Amino acid sequence: MFPLNFLSLFSIAVTTDHDEKKTKKQQQQQVVKYDISCFKRGDLLEVPRTLFTHFGIYLGNNRVAHLIPDILPAFTRDNKALEKMVTNNRLILGVIAKRASVRVDSVEDFAYGAEILVNHMDRVCSRPPLEGEEVARRAEKLWGSIDYSLLWYNCEHYVMYCRYGTNISFQTCQFCKAVRKIVCSKTASLISLLMCCFIMLYLEALSIFGILPTIFIPFTIWMAS
Repeated sequence: MFPLNFLSLFSIAVTTDHDEKKTKKQQQQQVVKYDISCFKRGDLLEVPRTLFTHFGIYLGNNRVAHLIPDILPAFTRDNKALEKMVTNNRLILGVIAKRASVRVDSVEDFAYGAEILVNHMDRVCSRPPLEGEEVARRAEKLWGSIDYSLLWYNCEHYVMYCRYGTNISFQTCQFCKAVRKIVCSKTASLISLLMCCFIMLYLEALSIFGILPTIFIPFTIWMAS
């Protein structure tokens, strides 16, 4: 499942280059304007980005702190190049390479032309939000390169810690539940049994080392389903 996800991410990174060049002219003709007067320091902002929702913390003065994957730092240290808006290609390849950082961008660069939701997580998280100044202080404190994991520490974990004091990602939970339904199913256990039998017979591994995995792996998946 995970290799397939990474392959799909890579294919998107390759195929979206043409689309981004095509839409770049449209964006130049019509730049999206955001009313930043309705944002307060410490607000949690979220926008759709590629396959996932992207999150950030508003710091005031048209600045947003957000944890974002970026492949470019692996190839250059040119600050002028790194300060430019992170495109979808850079983002997706950064996810695959596990290269990310907490950076501060303008609202326009953060949103990437998408509609912004403000403090939507307040209705989802069971914990009350911290004071706006404390939220912003936490977001600023974590600025710079950071260990990144698509499942275990992403942009949602970052903003949830800043605003609610807890490291949790609802996107990750939903993804893991979906994977569990697929992997830990009765169908998957039967498929694994057939595959193990085929491999054992094909390799002629009719020994204890071949028979045990053939029984143990499907049985474990069956019991977990």
